[in-house]
Amino acid sequence: MKKLGFIGGGNMAEALARGLIARKIFKPADVIVSDVDPVRRRKLARSLKVETTADNLVVLRDSAALLIAVKPQNIDGVLGEMAAAMRAPDASGNGPRKSLGAAKKPASKPLKLADRLFISIAAGITIERMVNALGAGARVIRVMPNAPAMVGQGMAALVRAPGASRTDEAFALRIFDAVGDAVALADEHLLDAVTALSGSGPAYVYLFAKALADAGVSEGLTPQLATRMTLQTLRGAEENMRRSSMSAADLIRVVASPGGTTEAALSKFADAGFSAIVADAVHAAAERSRALGRS
Repeated sequence: MKKLGFIGGGNMAEALARGLIARKIFKPADVIVSDVDPVRRRKLARSLKVETTADNLVVLRDSAALLIAVKPQNIDGVLGEMAAAMRAPDASGNGPRKSLGAAKKPASKPLKLADRLFISIAAGITIERMVNALGAGARVIRVMPNAPAMVGQGMAALVRAPGASRTDEAFALRIFDAVGDAVALADEHLLDAVTALSGSGPAYVYLFAKALADAGVSEGLTPQLATRMTLQTLRGAEENMRRSSMSAADLIRVVASPGGTTEAALSKFADAGFSAIVADAVHAAAERSRALGRS
């Protein structure tokens, strides 16, 4: 049996599979991926050497853990398909037998709900919704990753359902640690804040980077040089902040000499209410996440 099956073979699934294989957490033979797109399946099979299929039920049958990486609008159909397979008369995912006098095939190993771990990265899909679809006691873990996972620098937060164990949680953490950092939370409601901060956060950084580079161009730099300097400045500041034991406020004071250029710039940020704008933006994203979860 495979250690991990992916339902959906999009960019995030590919990044996770690639990270797990590159870090030798899993071998290619440990992974199977289903996807409706034959071009996508060929690409994954060729680049990662993993087994691929167009049939979600093959992944369900052959995997101890399933990572559901489909679009939120498609997840109800996927969950319903798997739940029906586990309730099927032969409990094998093959549906009712139609032998009509033909030689009987050996019975497949029953698909038991308790034998499978379901990990979902579908945005806004609650644990309750998944458990209701799959069945009471389902071992479900809900995860909020972010786009930088695709370059091995992701941030993910996860919450386990009551039916999932600490061992299940540790398994999920290993998956997302392979492409960055991951934390386990006790309260599912905190995933709305996670969505607003790290889920949407890369777009905020891109917005700031664009504004910074555009400002450099307005002061006479070429677009290429302004972008290069912006990216290295962001990288250097991030690395310095990560390595330093100082708080962000203290690091700001180190750079901002009294009466200097940085202080002049920071006063403009303060006058425009920069911190309040950021707080309002994150709150708006969190509220939208809550609304999507209720829909």
